[in-house]
Amino acid sequence: MAKLVPLFSGSQGNSYYLGCGGQGILIDVGRSAKQTIQALNSNNIDVSSIKAIFVTHEHSDHVKGVRVFANKFKLPVYSTQGTYYEMLSEKYIDEKTDCRIIGSEGVDLDGMHIDAFSISHDCAEGCGYRVDMGASCFALATDLGYISSGVQNALKGCDAVVIESNHDVNMLQLGPYPYVLKRRILSPKGHISNADCAALLPSLVKSGTKRFLLAHLSKENNMPEIAYRESLNELTAMGMSENVDFTLDVAPVVTNGKPIIF
Repeated sequence: MAKLVPLFSGSQGNSYYLGCGGQGILIDVGRSAKQTIQALNSNNIDVSSIKAIFVTHEHSDHVKGVRVFANKFKLPVYSTQGTYYEMLSEKYIDEKTDCRIIGSEGVDLDGMHIDAFSISHDCAEGCGYRVDMGASCFALATDLGYISSGVQNALKGCDAVVIESNHDVNMLQLGPYPYVLKRRILSPKGHISNADCAALLPSLVKSGTKRFLLAHLSKENNMPEIAYRESLNELTAMGMSENVDFTLDVAPVVTNGKPIIF
């Protein structure tokens, strides 16, 4: 069995632990190393079980704690080449950090095969990750300007999926953000809405996905119950039943001790 623990989610920081067979990885370290260690401890996750960090892109809410955490525990940090150069430029890593580029062949690590897939976001070379663990498969796709065919293909057939459900369009349009920021969020290099996310889920259920975790919700332009309800309505409208055909959860801003087992 595999275990997914959302440590942090949202604009204040993002990090996920994925474990299988007593070993695991972190996807992003978007809060301080101290906060990340505390979150792992509160979920009874031994830091020594973590074998690597995989970074989606260089924005601070995804990499703030990477350098200190990776250097402290001597962990390799995998990313695309573009993300590596940006992290280095912004000093999110340094010469002591064991950085490695993930290529088209992916990475084999303690029974996990990790592949990166491209996403559209206003960053250097962002990616999502698909992790195959033999008996189960997982994928994470957040910070999506839009859902490309490549993203759809990467998510299909996974047992568990973390997918962005960033904003409610009406809340964003009527909210206090300046016009330029609203345009950025709504652009093909911004974030996907609750409606965009919800529209994708039925096809993933048909492909075999059973567990969804809605993630990277905007604090100002969304609410967990709104994101949850929009996805649930789309799934039930297609004749799919919660807790029978699928489970649906919203990632907490800070870990609530509720892992997803699959």
